[in-house]
Amino acid sequence: MTLKKINSALISVYNKENLQPLIELLGEYGVKMYSTGGTQKYIKDLGFPVVAVEDITSYPSIFGGRVKTLHPKIFGGILYRRQDQNDLREAIQYEIPSIDLVIVDLYPFEETVAAGGTQEEIIEKIDIGGVSLIRAAAKNYQDVLIVSSREQYTDIFNIIKSKKGGTDIADRKKYAAKAFEITSHYDSAIFSYFNQEEQIPVFKQSIRNAKVLRYGENPHQKGTFYGDLEALFEVLNGKELSYNNLVDVDACVALIDEFDEELKKDKKTTFAIIKHTNACGVASAKTVKEAYLKALACDPVSAFGGVIITNSVIDLATAEELHKLFFEVLIAPGYEDNALALLKEKKNRILLKRNPVKFSDKQFKTLLNGVIEQDKDLKIEKADELKTVTKKAPSPAEVKALLFANKIVKHTKSNTIVLAKEDILISSGVGQTSRVDALKQALEKAASFGFDIKGSVMASDAFFPFPDCVEIAYKAGVTSVLQPGGSVKDKDSIEYCDNNGLSMVFTGVRHFLH
Repeated sequence: MTLKKINSALISVYNKENLQPLIELLGEYGVKMYSTGGTQKYIKDLGFPVVAVEDITSYPSIFGGRVKTLHPKIFGGILYRRQDQNDLREAIQYEIPSIDLVIVDLYPFEETVAAGGTQEEIIEKIDIGGVSLIRAAAKNYQDVLIVSSREQYTDIFNIIKSKKGGTDIADRKKYAAKAFEITSHYDSAIFSYFNQEEQIPVFKQSIRNAKVLRYGENPHQKGTFYGDLEALFEVLNGKELSYNNLVDVDACVALIDEFDEELKKDKKTTFAIIKHTNACGVASAKTVKEAYLKALACDPVSAFGGVIITNSVIDLATAEELHKLFFEVLIAPGYEDNALALLKEKKNRILLKRNPVKFSDKQFKTLLNGVIEQDKDLKIEKADELKTVTKKAPSPAEVKALLFANKIVKHTKSNTIVLAKEDILISSGVGQTSRVDALKQALEKAASFGFDIKGSVMASDAFFPFPDCVEIAYKAGVTSVLQPGGSVKDKDSIEYCDNNGLSMVFTGVRHFLH
C-alpha cells in the first residue's frame, strides 16, 4: 500500500500529557509544525521550530481565544484535494499551505460538568475550532491523518515510526472513523447538558467504553457491554464476567442499595443471593456471617451457582462459610486479607470489590423498532407512609417485616408475592401469570425448606383483584399484608382481613417489574 509522507502538521491540544514523544518524532522526520497559543509555546520550549497560526492567517487569536484556527487558510490547507487540479491551483493562488496531519485534544467539557463547574466555565469548555478541525481532517482522510484525542498518541507514534514518517490510506480512514466517534460523543455530551432543562424528546446516548463478552444470553448470540465496569468494580479474582453474570450483578446492586438505612441506622449487614435476577435469599443481621447464613437458608438449592452481594466487608468467618458454596460472583465493598486469600482458592470464582459510583436515574432498553425509557423506580416506602386500612393495625415488628418484604418485592419479577419475617426473606413467588399462583409458589417453597409461615407477613407488588390471596395467606399463618391498593374490589380483601383478625396496609405505590 502506498505511503503518504507527512510533511506538515497542525497541532492544537488542550491537554499536553504524553505529547512530547510524538512532537520529537515529528521533529526527527523534519515535519513542519503549525500551532496556537499554549501548544505553540510547548513545542517551542521542547526546542523545535513552530509556525504560529497567526502568521498564516494574518489574524490574531481573538475574543479571548474563541477564534484562533477558524480561517480559510487553515481549513483550506486541510480540506483541499491534492489530486484535484482546480484545488491545487486555488491553493497556490490563495497561498494556502498543505497540512498533512492534524492533532487535536478537545476542551474537557464532560470533565468540567462532572467537576461541578459554573455555567460560564462549562460554556467556555465547548470546543468549536477543535471539533471543526477534527471534522475537516477526517473528511479529507484521503490526504490527511487526524489524531482526535490524546489517548491515540502512542498508537500514532508507533504507526509513524514504523512507516518512517508516513501513513497509508487504511491508517487515515481508521482514524477518521475514530474522529467522528470522538466528535459525536462530544456533541452528545453537550446536548445532554443543555437538554436537562429543555427536555427535547429525543433519545441520544453515547458510551465510549466497550467490552466484548464471551457471548450473549446464549452461546450462539454475540454480546458486548458498553460502560465503565472498572469504575464500578475492582476485579480481585476469577474469570471474565459473562452477559448473564452482568444481568444478575445489576439486579444485585439495585436490590442491596435498598438496605442502606439498615446499615447506617441499625448497623445491620444485608446479604442478597440472586438467581436469574430474582432474590432467592435476603437477610439482615448484626454480624456479616449471620446475615449470610440466614440469606442462604432461604433457598440453598437456588443459591448454587448464584450471584451474591453484601454491603459490608467480608471477614474470615463469613468467607469460611461462603467457601463451602459454589457461586459465580461475590460482590462486597471490601474483603479482609485472610478472607480474600481463602476465597481466591477457587480460581474461576469472580470476586468483585464495589466502588461508590453514582448511577443514572434513567433506564432504557431496545424494544420493537425503537427504545423505551423511564425513570428508575427509586421510591422506598417509609413506615409513616403506610396506610392502615383494616381495623387491626400491624405491630411495630410487623411493620419492619412489611417494609423489608416490600424492598424485595420491588426487585422481583411480576407477578410476585414475598413472604418475610423481620430481617429475613421466607419465600417468594416470582414471574407468575396470576397472583394466586405466585402465592402458592411461595408457600410451597417455604414448606420445602422448613420455614414456618405462622407469624410471617406478605407483600405484593400490585393490588389484589379478589380476596382469594389474603384468604390463602391467612390460612397458611400470615398475620399482616402489604399491597399498593387501587382495586375496585379492595373492600372485599379488607373485609376478609377484618373478619379474620389480619392487618393490612396500603402503600399507594405499585412496583411492577416486567
